Amino acid sequence: MAKHNILLCFLAVFCFALTSDATTYMVGDTSGWDIATDIDSWASDKIFKVGDVLLFQYSSYHSVSEVSKQSFDSCNTTNTLTTFSNGNTTVTLSKPGARYFVCGNRLHCLGGMKLQVDVQDDQANSTVGAPQAQPGAALPQPSSKSNNPSTVIPTSNGFVIGGTGLFVIPFLSLIATMLILVKI
Repeated sequence: MAKHNILLCFLAVFCFALTSDATTYMVGDTSGWDIATDIDSWASDKIFKVGDVLLFQYSSYHSVSEVSKQSFDSCNTTNTLTTFSNGNTTVTLSKPGARYFVCGNRLHCLGGMKLQVDVQDDQANSTVGAPQAQPGAALPQPSSKSNNPSTVIPTSNGFVIGGTGLFVIPFLSLIATMLILVKI
């Protein structure tokens, strides 16, 4: 009976791992959060879901402010919900609905440096396993136009946390447990 309980525990862990498929999107891909980046084009082919993470990378000339729709439409950079200026900002999309982000420099916002994200509710997946920003966590350096172009920065097309990558460890753990149980 104990063998069956252990097997069921590993099976439960394996099933939970299958439901965690949040994606981390690097805003602007290799160009980052920058006035020269066409943010609207970057976002146009993306489907954002609850649990996904936005990674903003930017120089000291910029910041990221989350704002209301009214502030977004008028590029009001003084009435913000939250503001970040550390050069590497992660924002977890924790609930469905529209989210609005602008550069703290109003002229940059008026120049198109703003992002509207429509977050879809993903009922099939739980946010329990969604990645969270860790204080002091090491992130890639902010992108700037003076960076070495040979530096490889991951793009949102292949920068996935979860998904099929989570199949391997639970599957190997399940196989190892089964082999141990067969020998006992």
